[in-house]
Amino acid sequence: MALSDHLRELRGRLMRVALVMTLAFVAALFFYDAILKVVTGPYLHAQEALGSGVTEAVISGAGGPFLLYFKLCGLAAVVLTSPYWLYQVWAFILPGLHAHERRWSMVFVSIAGPLFMIGVVTGYLTLPKGLEVLIGFTPDNFTNLVEFQEYLSFFSRTLLVFGLAFEIPVFIVLLNLAGVVTGKWLGEHRSWIILGVFIFAAIVTPSTDPFTMCFMAVPMVLLFFISEVIARGNDRRRARAREDFLEGGASRT
Repeated sequence: MALSDHLRELRGRLMRVALVMTLAFVAALFFYDAILKVVTGPYLHAQEALGSGVTEAVISGAGGPFLLYFKLCGLAAVVLTSPYWLYQVWAFILPGLHAHERRWSMVFVSIAGPLFMIGVVTGYLTLPKGLEVLIGFTPDNFTNLVEFQEYLSFFSRTLLVFGLAFEIPVFIVLLNLAGVVTGKWLGEHRSWIILGVFIFAAIVTPSTDPFTMCFMAVPMVLLFFISEVIARGNDRRRARAREDFLEGGASRT
């Protein structure tokens, strides 16, 4: 395809994505209360665990509620339409890949999507405990006022971090397929990698309690073990293919 054809295809896909997102945004306006309930769920659980008077959610400014209304519905529209716009990105890139690249990329896309969602769900389940620990540092006779716009950013960032953390094993296998790391190297540095996983989890989790850290680190370690097994299997497959190639070359000579 010529460059102009690629640009026309890109424009068409962007217009379709914009249309679908707009329809999803309009639909989200009618489900604002349900969306708000899902987003505030972790905070309300933490508030209940801490007891009355410790923390209160507030919205600042006269236009704050209106901006929150649209921001929350916009976030819901982006999340709900993610399968569609990710497919559009994928469909735009796919024609430029070779056959074997398409095969491997389709496998990883089918794995990466569910892993990301599992990470998001894990982050959502651990968020109440994280909020409880963080807000629990509020001194006696003080009330912690949680500005809801900041809470929404904190909520989105936490779920995104958990989702991306669960993608790390996928990147390890990709590095192995690219020949950057081997299964043997992963095994030799396993203890240091596990230590790095726990340090990473301790840094990025929203609270300082070991429960939330382990909720992220333990699944990541298990996924790392799986990726190491896959990498070792791929190394053996490549070694056999190399031996067959050398034997075939020797027999011809």
